[in-house]
Amino acid sequence: MQTEESAPPGRRERKKRETRAALMAAALRLALEKGPDNVTVEEISEAADVSVRTFFNYFPHKEHAILGCDPEELERALERLRDAPAGQSPLTTMRMLIAEALVDVEQDSTTASQRFALIVQSPTLLSQFVLLGAEDERVLSAAMAERMGEPREAIRPMLIVAAASTAVRIAFEKQKDAGRRSVRSLIDEAFLLLADGVDPDFDKTTVFRTDQEGQS
Repeated sequence: MQTEESAPPGRRERKKRETRAALMAAALRLALEKGPDNVTVEEISEAADVSVRTFFNYFPHKEHAILGCDPEELERALERLRDAPAGQSPLTTMRMLIAEALVDVEQDSTTASQRFALIVQSPTLLSQFVLLGAEDERVLSAAMAERMGEPREAIRPMLIVAAASTAVRIAFEKQKDAGRRSVRSLIDEAFLLLADGVDPDFDKTTVFRTDQEGQS
């Protein structure tokens, strides 16, 4: 019998993707049935027909499996960011990355809705979701800074990536109350607001006064 380790490279990678997908599906199903706090790694492993040791080869804990964390998604986003046209604005690049990611979400909108419902219900899942999002933002911000020719610690790339992420989160939150409006249309609205500056009438002198107060 061929194992993941002994299989040829192409087949091995396919087997790994299949195993990860099986674990994520089992974790989500059990979390919906029993509640995320009542599911164990052992139950998820058994439902996916793998060992507990195999589970921990893919996920550090059950919350990552329930949330459907896939490192390949971040790698694809980084590749798309680096391959974006040179003249494309940073915010436009983020919108295009999100548009491509939305294709996968829209193909399985039920799963995305179920995961989001669990996140809202479970403080533990919400905490992990926030932590994962922050880590993804950190990695994407570093890549965006490099693309923009700015230092890794520069605020602007971080702000652009964080604003784009927040736009997506708000769109998903609002979608359930927005009737027939799609997540995509809500994201578009959010990005147009970002592009217009959100608040064109912002009093910039308040920043100057705050800066002066900090120096006194």
